[in-house]
Amino acid sequence: MRMMRAEDFVSKILIEKGWSSDQKYCATDAAGTKYLLRLSPIQRSENRKALFDVMQQLAALGIPMCEALSVETCGESVAMVFSWINGEDVSEVLQQLPEAEQYALGFQSGEILRKIHRIPAPQGQEDWAKRFRRKVKRKIKTYRNCGIRFEGDKYVIRYVRKNKRLLKDRPQCFQHGDYHIGNMMLEDGKLRIIDFDRYDFGDPWEDFNRIVWCAQKSPQFATGMINCYFDSEPPMKFWKLLCYYIASNALSSVYWAIPFGQGEIDVMLAQAQDILRWFDRMRNPVPAWYLRN
Repeated sequence: MRMMRAEDFVSKILIEKGWSSDQKYCATDAAGTKYLLRLSPIQRSENRKALFDVMQQLAALGIPMCEALSVETCGESVAMVFSWINGEDVSEVLQQLPEAEQYALGFQSGEILRKIHRIPAPQGQEDWAKRFRRKVKRKIKTYRNCGIRFEGDKYVIRYVRKNKRLLKDRPQCFQHGDYHIGNMMLEDGKLRIIDFDRYDFGDPWEDFNRIVWCAQKSPQFATGMINCYFDSEPPMKFWKLLCYYIASNALSSVYWAIPFGQGEIDVMLAQAQDILRWFDRMRNPVPAWYLRN
């Protein structure tokens, strides 16, 4: 596709979905072709350029996604232009599909994630265990100071404190950073991945920490994702680390939700209860939603 610039568009319609502070538009050029235009604060210029570069690497791997077409400074913003996906949000249509199709789409997502993780982390990346232990310590402190608690949080905190050894010697690679059905589109029966805005480099298995959103809607989808990624049932170490990453995320999700109001706080508190139930108060690392053959 040809290089697109922000000034090439004849119309822009604001997209209000999502949690990012960026401004997103469905932008149309003179020929009637639609694109996704994303405007970020100028302070994120280097980050946006780095994202553009890594998305070129993803495109070269054949990742089905919204293709990054250009990045440029535009006044007090950084403008990124992406190809437009004419599809439906997977989170909105998944439960309407037969369970076999839900599993098949989850299988697709696992195959895509395995490809995404082919991109290595940069040389000189900080040791994962050291970095993530520091992050967990900060999460626990911030959670305890935020003024909102969920019932059973002691089991979650105990698990992440007792299982830090699981982080030792973990490999690192490119991470999508927010990999779940809310960032997937269904176009002509095929998945398309969107919103790499939270990308990072780290343990590939941490990229499963948002699978809770998939499992809540469809255990079949979540099971398919895992089975394809591992080409079979995964090792027990994966389950223990998945439990670890989901547990630590449950803590940070509570204070993350506060600026968005009571509705989002309630969503995260309810999700924490789901997590405690799935993992039997963190006593069983294999979640109850996983469907064994």
